[in-house]
Amino acid sequence: MVMTNMGDGEQIDGFDRKILALLQEDARLTNGDLSERVHLSASQCSRRRQRLEEAGFIKGYRATLDRDRLGFPLVNVISVTLATHNRDNARRFSELLARLPQVQEAYALTGEMDYFLKVVTPDLKSLAEFVNEVLLPHESVQHVKTAIVLQTLKETDALPL
Repeated sequence: MVMTNMGDGEQIDGFDRKILALLQEDARLTNGDLSERVHLSASQCSRRRQRLEEAGFIKGYRATLDRDRLGFPLVNVISVTLATHNRDNARRFSELLARLPQVQEAYALTGEMDYFLKVVTPDLKSLAEFVNEVLLPHESVQHVKTAIVLQTLKETDALPL
């Protein structure tokens, strides 16, 4: 069995990778289910799962919700440029983002824009309010550019194991 060193001295093998791949597809799988699919005993799968959790390879378990059915059909891509480029300004903007539940993803970037946000809203009015009443008035923000997603071609957080 080939072992892969994942930094920090932690190693995972092919069985671990298979367990991780199966769990990212369906986190509700029991150790018995994993046992059948990975061809190890349920107790071995349980020990491996626990080790993967403790080592931080598995960060948690969650349900994937249907945003359309829950009233958030609009996906918006927003680029943000900060007013000044210093550590305090970046920290203030980061703290703002942490308080905004409609921001699903946020990335600090290189290049002409400083941040890229994925934001969900129920409608255009909510998007306008978010941009005009939350982002633009914030002291750290200089410029905001929005785009509305017309069609989602692929959406996943699964890693290519």
